[in-house]
Amino acid sequence: MSVDRREFLKATSGLAGLAAMPTIAEASSAVAPQTAEANRVRRIASCTWPIRYIFKTRGPGSPANQQLKQKYGEITMLDFPQFTKDTFPGVTRMDLFSGLFGDVTDDTMFTKRQDGGPGTFDPSSAAGRKWLDALVAKMVATGTQCQHISNNAPTNLASPDDALRKAGVDVAKKWLDGAKILGAKSVRMNSPQALGPSVRPQAIPRSSDGYPRNVDIMPLMEKAIESYKAMADYGGNLGIRVTLENHWGLAADPMNIRIIIDRVDNPYCEASPDFCNWEYDYMLFSGLKALAPYAHTNVHAKYWDRWGDQNDVRRSTRIMMASGFTGTFALEYEAGPLNGIEGAKYLYTEVLAALSEVM
Repeated sequence: MSVDRREFLKATSGLAGLAAMPTIAEASSAVAPQTAEANRVRRIASCTWPIRYIFKTRGPGSPANQQLKQKYGEITMLDFPQFTKDTFPGVTRMDLFSGLFGDVTDDTMFTKRQDGGPGTFDPSSAAGRKWLDALVAKMVATGTQCQHISNNAPTNLASPDDALRKAGVDVAKKWLDGAKILGAKSVRMNSPQALGPSVRPQAIPRSSDGYPRNVDIMPLMEKAIESYKAMADYGGNLGIRVTLENHWGLAADPMNIRIIIDRVDNPYCEASPDFCNWEYDYMLFSGLKALAPYAHTNVHAKYWDRWGDQNDVRRSTRIMMASGFTGTFALEYEAGPLNGIEGAKYLYTEVLAALSEVM
């Protein structure tokens, strides 16, 4: 059937209306900034750690926490996907802290401590699996995703006691199974105590050769490498990366993290750097530069007032991008003049501004 061009133009408000339509070039130029902004926002992840003050707990919590809950409302992890959408415009990725998993009113989804009280969330328990499914449903409903789990559950990963160490690895494997349910891309496995004492052994003079030598750190490193090999093999079968964060103990030194990753030699073992978890000032940027090539999935874009004016979130973001980092920047406000919620919002603007300079 032929179309009368004159009638068609009349139906579309004539030649004037047609002339007013944007050209392809004009339309593209209008869409481009929006697309670029969306791409930058996709590089940001919300983080439960600075928001933990308003999470529901077993006890009443501190008066300061109660004030925050009155201001922002009390939430659980099942509410966090919606909280992410409401608080951080356009953000869909999330970094979830293991200590906030589970329904605090249901002890059946937690391990038991020696004193009989509830311990850490057990993702392998029947109730725990059901809770994970409920969290998945919340993510689907809100269009959010679990990018990373900051996991403090595995312990003794560098212990000379093989029974304790293997028990820690077994806990890690349970969390990797749970992470698979959530669709997580990576899981941090080191708490401040997971890789030996939180203050790592230092080199001291040894009479055998008269030179400084660190003999105490070697057994810890060997066991840590063994543990991460087992976890990376298991995570690799699930498509999930296990990570080391500069998080005290052996991991306080970025060189130790690099050594462990190099020795494990598995693409499913990598770093997840934190902008501020350092032992001294010079590491703020030099330490981050050392870890940046070893990171691919998630970093903690942190502000922490312990570093004063040296804490430069934008510079740290640029360092990661210059290394070719393709993962997400999780908004982890540690401490400062703002509360955790407002601090996370501040980090959102800082990271976005830095990404705007390089993307």
